[in-house]
Amino acid sequence: MKETKPLSQSSFDRRKFLSTAVLAATGCTAIAKKGTPRDWTGKNPTRYPEPDVVVLDPAFAKYKLGNTPIRRLYTNPDMLWAEGPAWNGVGKYLLWSDIPNNVQMRWLEEDGHVSKFRHPSGNSNGNTFDWTGRQISCEHGNRRVVRYEYDGKITVLADGFGGKPFNAPNDAVVHPDGGIWFTDPGYGSLMNYEGTRFNTGNVQPHQKESVYRIDGKTGKLTKVTEDIFKPNGLCFSPDYKKLYVADTGSSHYPEAKKEIKVWDIINNTSLKNGKVFASMDLEMEKEDENGVKRKVTKAGQADGIRCDEDGNIWSSAGWVGDGYDGVHVFEPKEGKRIGQILLPEICSNVCFGGTKRNRLFMTASQSLYAVYVETKGAHIS
Repeated sequence: MKETKPLSQSSFDRRKFLSTAVLAATGCTAIAKKGTPRDWTGKNPTRYPEPDVVVLDPAFAKYKLGNTPIRRLYTNPDMLWAEGPAWNGVGKYLLWSDIPNNVQMRWLEEDGHVSKFRHPSGNSNGNTFDWTGRQISCEHGNRRVVRYEYDGKITVLADGFGGKPFNAPNDAVVHPDGGIWFTDPGYGSLMNYEGTRFNTGNVQPHQKESVYRIDGKTGKLTKVTEDIFKPNGLCFSPDYKKLYVADTGSSHYPEAKKEIKVWDIINNTSLKNGKVFASMDLEMEKEDENGVKRKVTKAGQADGIRCDEDGNIWSSAGWVGDGYDGVHVFEPKEGKRIGQILLPEICSNVCFGGTKRNRLFMTASQSLYAVYVETKGAHIS
């Protein structure tokens, strides 16, 4: 009688097989992308493994699932700039902002239904949910941070500092102690398109761009750092001992570098030891008019960022073009880029969500994308 090995000893390990397939296909990505342009309608599925989830370093291979695609969940020519995705675990929906249209949108996990969630939204940008499920939003138009209460009322959490209004709060994250940390780079006050233009110089906002903290118990507002050109997206490390912030200052300051910074968090309330965590510079191949391929270094902007349970930073990336725009993933120790998710549009922001919090949602220009990954978001929303 032939002996049968237990399943645990079988030479065929499905997960190992998929991981091997991912690595084997990595080198074929460029070839796959030279064919027919991708059909994002879903009528002509992309062959697995997903070619636009790119393994740059073996450390990223375990996060790429070999049998799942990037999906465009929603697109609309009337949507102008999708931003600020946030996952609501109780309602099982994704919320995001369309800043110029002054609305918030909602995608339901149950059936993929998309509807207008809130209008007007104060030209909201970043959104998140606190530890009791209340929505927090950063409003460009009203230059404030607000909370939506259970009864539908709006509580203004902060609308200025040092006797002056904010430039235009951008993105926010919540701490287990109830504190709310947010950025104020000022884009909403620099143009009417995303808010209300505050000045005419279009270079320097009326208040130094900074990162702030609202105390969860007292409501006291403190400035935690202004040592950054334009603080944009932000996130905590899994243990809440570090704060990462994307610097998009190069949009207005020629001397600003395109990078993500990191600080140590002291006593849950302040920052020190600020330094560069990762550069958005990426060496890419470019083909000239004669068909000769050359190495060039390109740098786009990091915008929204989120951290997974292993400490990796998943950053939206854009303003360069094909082969760059989408999401860049950096490992936590040295800030080394280990993977990319390539999108056909400029990506503005990301968040982890879904029932298991293992789905990466990406707002990108006029669309909403998502892909399952083999990790989870480190925090709520």
